[in-house]
Amino acid sequence: MTHLELTGVAIDFPTSRGPFRALDGVNLKIDQGEFVSLIGHSGCGKSTVLNLVAGLYEATEGGVVLEGKEVREPGPERAVVFQNHSLLPWLSAYENVELAVRQVFRNSKTRAEMKDWIEHNLELVHMSHALHKRPDEISGGMKQRVGIARALAMQPKVLLMDEPFGALDALTRAHLQDSLMEIQARLKNTVIMITHDVDEAVLLSDRIVMMTNGPAATVGEILKIDLERPRNRIELADDARYNHYRHQVLSFLYEKQHKPDQDNSQSRSPSGKSTPTKTAPIAATETPIATEDTVLAQDMHSSKTSTGETTAPAAA
Repeated sequence: MTHLELTGVAIDFPTSRGPFRALDGVNLKIDQGEFVSLIGHSGCGKSTVLNLVAGLYEATEGGVVLEGKEVREPGPERAVVFQNHSLLPWLSAYENVELAVRQVFRNSKTRAEMKDWIEHNLELVHMSHALHKRPDEISGGMKQRVGIARALAMQPKVLLMDEPFGALDALTRAHLQDSLMEIQARLKNTVIMITHDVDEAVLLSDRIVMMTNGPAATVGEILKIDLERPRNRIELADDARYNHYRHQVLSFLYEKQHKPDQDNSQSRSPSGKSTPTKTAPIAATETPIATEDTVLAQDMHSSKTSTGETTAPAAA
């Protein structure tokens, strides 16, 4: 049964040269409890898709439907975990989670129930030993665990993750990937995660949604990952199916959707002189972190925007 559906989604952003179409014709169906990764080159609209599901962007065309109800604004049933943990530095791990719990459950849980619920969610991410430590007293991986606990404590129907492990070292990232698989197996949350890491996508996902290059990006291909759970990264390293899936994603990214390195903002003219390369305006924006309300809005909501297993047409 379809839990979340994006149908004919397109979004335009205003620029001085007129509307810039970031996404066009995005169709995607996601089932309850499914783990879906979005992958693609920078500028392909992955974060924009996530922001539309979160309810902070509104589609220019088409729409997003969650459990039969159109998504038009942020809500606690869609929690977001960012690459930046977004913890308030003057609050302890416990107090950072408490901030979200009080906002969501202040009319439905007693103080004792909220305390138990906060401690339960910190235990899920293996942070019971650091309940009363502030962010500057714990490691980067531990901070991200607290950010995940805060999102889970809202009991979201959909957990949205925007490169949650991108800023961590490889070993810490692996530990958190294992923790996420463990948590998702227990809670059966629907998860949508953005990643640039092919191995991470194959290890964690039930399906990988591969996006075409922007502008007017869309769903290029959807790859179903038929690997038994629980998954062990050591065993999968020599698994032929794992490596086949990995090859398919790499083939899409570097053959079908090859994108030259655009970090260099200059290109060569026929005369051999360097000329500036024109780039499309950036649609997504960074959300500043300043106050408790700002951080809570990020975690509880995030930024505003049905495909089966068939391939959608690539963007021009």
